[in-house]
Amino acid sequence: MTEQKIIAVVGATGAQGGGLAHAILADPESGFTVRAITRNTESDKAKALAALGAEVVQADLDDEASVAKALDGAYGAYLVTNFWEHGSPEREYEQARNLAQAAKTAGVQHAVWSTLEDTRESIPLHDDRMPTLLDKYKVPHFDVKGDANALFAEAGVPTTYLQTTYYWENFLSFFPPKRQGDGSLVLALPMADRQLSGIAAEDIGRTAYGIFKKGAPLIGETVSIAGEHLTGAQYAEAFSEALGEPVHYYPVPFDGFRAAGFPGAEEMGNMFQYYADFDDEFTGRRDLQAVRDLNPRLQNFKEWLTANKQAFAEL
Repeated sequence: MTEQKIIAVVGATGAQGGGLAHAILADPESGFTVRAITRNTESDKAKALAALGAEVVQADLDDEASVAKALDGAYGAYLVTNFWEHGSPEREYEQARNLAQAAKTAGVQHAVWSTLEDTRESIPLHDDRMPTLLDKYKVPHFDVKGDANALFAEAGVPTTYLQTTYYWENFLSFFPPKRQGDGSLVLALPMADRQLSGIAAEDIGRTAYGIFKKGAPLIGETVSIAGEHLTGAQYAEAFSEALGEPVHYYPVPFDGFRAAGFPGAEEMGNMFQYYADFDDEFTGRRDLQAVRDLNPRLQNFKEWLTANKQAFAEL
């Protein structure tokens, strides 16, 4: 029997890493085993992965040595950071540096780095259509990941750059349709009349699994993913069908969203404006058939919404 290759999964108890870990563990013919890397090996999610057959190990992304130790002996590594955990582009960049250097030290043969576009390539800092944030970013959590891509190339780590997009799970938390005073349901998004590329979080992991299975041909390549490209009105129409009552789309003005006052409002307002203003190029990079070739189980929004319909029952 051929020895199975270890795929080390950073953030294995999170949305992206969890999707990859479960995809591998559910496929007895994968040829891979899962090493789940997490800060807390005693969490319920970590224990659940161990029960499914994953090796669970501890590491801290702020500690390069701990990450290198966790990656030691792994063939592949899924590498992801969580900007929203701390909100610091500088810290996220240093965590990405730690991941790149640790992967180099461990001799990882195929890394998949979860990244995003550098929005400043489309809208430079001097362009006042969108405010500049923290003096050097338009959308910090996008731009810093784009900046960090070079760290993996400079370290000589064989890397596939996986450009993700908006999680549909955000509709469960931040952007659900909301019941108005007159009883109607409204889906409010700052997307004007443009398309928002979305994806089910678990499909990010499943697509990463497809990348590891394809292997060497994707090293050095950028793979940009989505599950479907829909306008705000089309998302509202899908909600109407699923919920059995009209859901109306309201396009929130970008400036109004940025001024909402909650933590991250400016950054998220810029993010949505980037999605909207550069719809053609953003969605154009995300060939749904190419994603489906890597992930045959790729869900469209209607399928995701049907699977999660119960979560919207109390609206």
